[in-house]
Amino acid sequence: MMSVACHNLEFGRTRVDFVSCGCSSNASFDRVSLRNCAKGCLRMSIGLANLGDCSVTGVTLVGAACFRPRPQRLFSMVRVEAGPPPVVDLRNETKGLSSMSDMFEVVADDLLTLNKNLQSIVGSENPVLMSAAEQIFGAGGKRMRPALVFLVSRATAEIAGLKELTKEHRRLAEIIEMIHTASLIHDDVLDESDMRRGKETVHQLYGTRVAVLAGDFMFAQSSWYLANLENLEVIKLISQVIKDFASGEIKQASSLFDCDVHLDEYLIKSYYKTASLIAASTKGAAIFSGVDSNISEQMYQYGKNLGLSFQVVDDILDFTQSAEQLGKPAGSDLAKGNLTAPVIFALEKETKLRDIIESEFSEAGSLEEAIDIVKNCGGIDRARELAREIADQAIHNLNCLPQSSFRQSLEQMVNYNLERIQ
Repeated sequence: MMSVACHNLEFGRTRVDFVSCGCSSNASFDRVSLRNCAKGCLRMSIGLANLGDCSVTGVTLVGAACFRPRPQRLFSMVRVEAGPPPVVDLRNETKGLSSMSDMFEVVADDLLTLNKNLQSIVGSENPVLMSAAEQIFGAGGKRMRPALVFLVSRATAEIAGLKELTKEHRRLAEIIEMIHTASLIHDDVLDESDMRRGKETVHQLYGTRVAVLAGDFMFAQSSWYLANLENLEVIKLISQVIKDFASGEIKQASSLFDCDVHLDEYLIKSYYKTASLIAASTKGAAIFSGVDSNISEQMYQYGKNLGLSFQVVDDILDFTQSAEQLGKPAGSDLAKGNLTAPVIFALEKETKLRDIIESEFSEAGSLEEAIDIVKNCGGIDRARELAREIADQAIHNLNCLPQSSFRQSLEQMVNYNLERIQ
C-alpha cells in the first residue's frame, strides 16, 4: 500500500503560498518558458470579480518572465512497486452499475430545480454572453458539483434537525455550477480546445474575446450572488477557489516538460485546478446546515480527497482509454508537457522517458513511445494505488455522518470513481 498523507495537507492557506507569480530580472528564460508563463498569467488575470460591486478586472496578459519556486515537501510517501435546457432528468436515465443516476437519484428533484434556475441566474442583459453561456450549459454534464452540494446539505441537515434545504443551500449549488462552467470556458481558451462534451467550445463558435468575456461575466455573476448570501465564511471559502484556479494554471504552465516535478507538486496543482471547488462545495453545504466546525471540516476533507482521486483517475484514463472514449487523443496531457501521476511514477523507473519528454517529442513516433513506456514500466499501476489511497481517506471522512441514503450516495461517488479504472 502506498502511504500518502493527503488528509494532513495544507494547500497554501496559512502555512505557505506557493502561487505568487514573482518576476525575476536575473532569471533566464527561453521562448517556450516565457510563452507558457504568459499563458498562466493570462488565466490568473481573468475572471476575478470584485465581490462588492461585481466589477470584472478584464484581461491582462502579463508579458514578464516568472520564476517557479520549489515548494517545500508536504507529502510523506513510501514508494512501492506496482502491485439550462436541455434539462437532464437523471431519474429517467438508463441505470448501470454505480451509474451517476443511481448516486444522484435521491437529489434528482433538487437537480431539476437547479437546471431550471440556471437560466435566470445567469441573466439576459447581454444576448451574446448569454448565448455563449447557454452553449456550455446545454452541452450536458451530470452536474456533479451541485449534486454534491445537495447530498452533503441533506446529510448534514439531518444532523442539524432541518426538515428542508434552505435557500442558501440551493443558491450555493447554483453558484458552484456557474463557477465551474466559467472555469471550463477559460480552460478551453487556454488549451485551445475545439470540443467540449461533444459540442463546439464557446471560443470556437464566438471567438476568444467573447469566450474570455463570457467566463468573466459568469465569474462576476456568481460572485454577486455569493456576496448576497451574507455569510463571510462561505464568501471567503468560495472566493479562494477563484484564486486557486489561477494558481493551478500558473503551476501547470510553469512546469511543462519539467521531468523534475515532484508528486506533491502534481497533487497541489490538482487541488488548485480540480479539488478546491469540490472541497468548497461540500464544506459550504455543511456550513449552511449549521453543523459544528468539526463536521464541516470533515466535509471539506471529503471534497478535497474526492476531487484529488477523480483527477488521478482522469489522468490514468488519459493513457488507458481510446481517443473515442476520451473525446480527445490519448496521452494529450503528456503531448502538451503536462506531466501527471502515471508519468511521474514512470520517470522514476525509466531514464529514457526523460530524454523523450525533454526533447518535447521532436522526433516522429516519440509521443507513442513515451505512452508505451508509461504503460509498461508500472506508472499506471502505481497511479491506481495512489487513487485508491486518496479514495480511502474520502470514505473515512464520511464517518462523521449518520447512516442515510445521502451518505450512501457520497460513498458510492468514491467507489464509482475507482470503478472507472478497474
